[in-house]
Amino acid sequence: MDTTLRDGEQTTGVSFREGEKLSVAKVLLEDVKVDRIEIASARVSEGEFKGTRRVMSWAAEKGFLEKVEVLGFVDDRVSLQWIADAGGKVINLLCKGSYKHVTEQLRKTPEQHIADIKKVLKNAEEMGILVNIYLEDWSNGMRTSKDYVHQMIVALKDENVERIMLPDTLGILDPDETYTFCREMIEHYPDVDFDFHAHNDYDLAIANVFHAIKAGIRCIHTTVNGLGERAGNAPLSSVIATVKDHLKMKTNVNEQQLNKVSKLVESFSGIRIPTNKPLIGEFVFTQCSGIHADGDSKNNLYFNDLLPERFGRTRQYALGKTSGKANIKKNLEELGIELDAKALAKVTQRIIELADDKETITNEDLPYIVADVFENHLHEHNEQKVRVVNFSVSYTMGLRPVANVAIEIDNKIYEEFGDGDGQYDAFVSSLQKIYKRLGKPFPKLVDYVVSIPPGGRTDALVETVITWKGNREFKTKGLDLDQNAAAIKATIRMLNVIENEFKSGLVDKLMNHTS
Repeated sequence: MDTTLRDGEQTTGVSFREGEKLSVAKVLLEDVKVDRIEIASARVSEGEFKGTRRVMSWAAEKGFLEKVEVLGFVDDRVSLQWIADAGGKVINLLCKGSYKHVTEQLRKTPEQHIADIKKVLKNAEEMGILVNIYLEDWSNGMRTSKDYVHQMIVALKDENVERIMLPDTLGILDPDETYTFCREMIEHYPDVDFDFHAHNDYDLAIANVFHAIKAGIRCIHTTVNGLGERAGNAPLSSVIATVKDHLKMKTNVNEQQLNKVSKLVESFSGIRIPTNKPLIGEFVFTQCSGIHADGDSKNNLYFNDLLPERFGRTRQYALGKTSGKANIKKNLEELGIELDAKALAKVTQRIIELADDKETITNEDLPYIVADVFENHLHEHNEQKVRVVNFSVSYTMGLRPVANVAIEIDNKIYEEFGDGDGQYDAFVSSLQKIYKRLGKPFPKLVDYVVSIPPGGRTDALVETVITWKGNREFKTKGLDLDQNAAAIKATIRMLNVIENEFKSGLVDKLMNHTS
């Protein structure tokens, strides 16, 4: 039973709109195929009522009404009427599962509380509403007032109740306690259908779910992405994988749809999925180590049972300074790019250099890096006669951008200061002053194109392609994290082209000698 739309909505700052509730409900029941969903708390707000009514209307058309549940309270007919007016057919009745709660919060005796519950049960039967019972604070009840817990179950197990739900409301249990307490329930009441509802305050929700199932519980409550109050609930995806792989049991859930619903809920809730969240995090099917990629290419040596395809994901190989040639080769193969050993080594070295400055090199960056390496390769036979010693470009609002540039030509350093319409223009202005002083020609910039990989990442690599014109046109490229730096690299490549052609006596064919 997934309670993302009820208990998950108790995450601080999360409130699903009507349409969002309906969208998540549809995906959970039709695509993911969970058995039941809990979508709301009765009496909360007018918006909650409208959202519930909209989901119930859809569920009625699809024959899902008995799969859609609403939390209600021991309040005679008030919650029941709220649910009935919304079109619902199932109430999850919130009762007290510990002596402390019943006596200190309700200020009633156990007998009075049981009598109030039975009144609601009678009303529900008359209204045609099915009832499940939450024993709120059951885990504390089992620790401190076990006789009370048994008193409650004995009083209710033969009533018109479908399921009794055992919540670890404050997330206090450890796996051993979970097994012991759940086993006690199963052994004492073999004819009762119990659910277990875990909270993750000690990061033990999945471990507790595992032991609850081992104890004999056959229905678990989850939320998508582990949403929920405080530290959240047991994540749907982790529960499904644990049930299948470790307990060797079956569910009705379609694993391949888990990533879809996780992304949907991430979008609607505004709560980002941690990148290392098991099964659904961005990086959990990404190998960073080149050793792992090498092992995978030699018979999947670093695979486990959590194959990404099971969950609608794909395995990826990170590009960074620890990647190695094996990771890079796998990414290139995915893009349909083949490189010989020498070129692959050069691309690997370039990625390592970039990764020192950029946290993540993406698959989308890769074609740009390859192109940059080949651009370098084209000019390798040319002596690098011009290099940037250092430069500074700045922009101050209301003032023209300025640049201070020092370059080395034939082992001599030249420095100039210039301004321009933009930071790159100021840089070029500085270069032109140097070249004018030296009596050297400087080509005209006729086109300037900036590209970044698709995806809208603000940390993407920038490729700048500049077209220059003298007596002929030619292009140079630059690649960097910064647009200005990429353009400057392209410009320095241009200067080396003309310096080497000048050296070869070809400069007159390349350039106009007019300013």
